Amino acid sequence: MNILVINAGSSSLKYQLFDMRTESIIAKGICDRIGIDGFLKHTPVSNGKPEYSSGIPLPTHAEAISAVIEKLTSADYGVIKSLTEINAIGHRVVHGGRRFIESVLIDDEVLDAIEACVRLAPLHIPANLLGINACAEKMPGIPQVAVFDTAFHHTIPEHAYIYAVPYKYYEENDVRRYGFHGTSHRFVSAKAIEYLGGKAEGTKIVTCHLGNGSSLTAVKNGKSIDTSMGVTPLEGVPMGTRCGSVDPALLSIISEFDGISLNEAMDVLNKKSGMLGVSGVSSDFRDIEAAAGGARNEGGAAENALRKRAKLSLDIFNYQVAKFIGSYTFAMGGLDAIVFTAGVGENSSYTRAGVCALLNGVGVRIDGEKNEQRCSGEYMDITGDGSIAKVLVIPTNEELVIARDTIEIVGK
Repeated sequence: MNILVINAGSSSLKYQLFDMRTESIIAKGICDRIGIDGFLKHTPVSNGKPEYSSGIPLPTHAEAISAVIEKLTSADYGVIKSLTEINAIGHRVVHGGRRFIESVLIDDEVLDAIEACVRLAPLHIPANLLGINACAEKMPGIPQVAVFDTAFHHTIPEHAYIYAVPYKYYEENDVRRYGFHGTSHRFVSAKAIEYLGGKAEGTKIVTCHLGNGSSLTAVKNGKSIDTSMGVTPLEGVPMGTRCGSVDPALLSIISEFDGISLNEAMDVLNKKSGMLGVSGVSSDFRDIEAAAGGARNEGGAAENALRKRAKLSLDIFNYQVAKFIGSYTFAMGGLDAIVFTAGVGENSSYTRAGVCALLNGVGVRIDGEKNEQRCSGEYMDITGDGSIAKVLVIPTNEELVIARDTIEIVGK
């Protein structure tokens, strides 16, 4: 059975086509920098055809889906002759509200319920729906499954998910902390438990999914007990374009300062803030690290000011990540492992070193030489001598989690 997995993020769309008889990948790829300048990397795995890697226009996720389908079936780069060879499609869906606590087969009722969550995840749900609707149009009759980022976090206790606002908003409007990146936190925490000996009971792990969208989760005994994102993906640490946790009054203050509506002010917090807003360079950490890395006083005053802002944005990010790790260590009553994952967590030695340096005072140590290496396997242990906890880099595999849930629902 072949399962196509679509994993659409705020500025990227990853995909993998699995042969679930062996859980092997037939093809994989990523549409990156969506809405910026666009880049597609497509890799046929099973038949030896060449890789496609090129910049292409990707103004929205709709064009990204079309590009994926074209490459999967193309004569030069494809791995299947027609889309009928795809038995089911699994979609990452960011928000399931209170209704969806596990993965589900998509029908009209489910689509309506997902669409009702657009107001809770305005950057992601529209992209998720574009993917679902495009696949339904191109491949009618092929079952589709929604795998919700929020599902893993339904084990969070009430005292951690209820906001200190009038209780009626929870009872009547489902306002509560939901959390996101659940498939990623679920996968890497399970891998960390394997590394620690294989028994979930008694383990205390902080998983750090750091990328254009970032969240941290406290995983105790294998279950999520707290997470940094909230009722929407806006809460938590600063991200590519999102502000993270700020004084809620900023919404009305920005509205008044700029003479804009509250909805427009919310757009500022979602799409023009975070790393982009502070650095003035980009929402992409790679661009910001490059801008921050130049020699001081190289260039004019304007260049030096921009370099300082780029470094400041990275310092803010590292500080907030370290704060959440510290608070979750307290909440769990200890710490066995910190896991770095996702685009920034897996690839930025600068971020890992910066975060762990801030935790040095509580006994977290990393090996600087190991930290500079790239993770080439399932794990990379960068723990330093005398550290109170393991520090691990574990590549996430949200696609495999989605594929497994999809095949479980549609049957073998």
